[in-house]
Amino acid sequence: MGYGCRNRFVEYFLKMMLGRLFKFVLLTAFLLGSPLAIAQTAKTEAPEPPKPRINVLPPAYDDQMMRLAEILGALHYLRELCGSNEEQLWREKMTFLIANEEPTDERKARLIANFNKGFRGFREIYRECTPTAVTATNRYLKQGTRLSAEIPDRYGR
Repeated sequence: MGYGCRNRFVEYFLKMMLGRLFKFVLLTAFLLGSPLAIAQTAKTEAPEPPKPRINVLPPAYDDQMMRLAEILGALHYLRELCGSNEEQLWREKMTFLIANEEPTDERKARLIANFNKGFRGFREIYRECTPTAVTATNRYLKQGTRLSAEIPDRYGR
């Protein structure tokens, strides 16, 4: 009789512990997400393939345009330095060039970088208008005029 009583106690204890363990496992699976559910979700949800990037080749006259942007930047600095009172004329010409060209964002950034390169390059060298600065201005005016005529004549833009 004592042995049977002990068996019932063990059975009761096991049922109680297994019941709690079962509840714990269910609660944990619910809170953390069932590994089976995660595995099924991973199988059914395929990641979207990356969209192909379309590479746009620069126009054939790209080098000339970059040079023209640099010239406009240099003229913006030099003409103001030598007192031409043109205010923002060369910057406005650059803005007009970009607006009409309708470049990609990358190419637009390169055009602006070349404009700034021309501006900064002469700003580092010339602090006042000298005969050399006037000569450089005249050369850049001629070269810019030539390029701005050559690009549409040669490439039809």
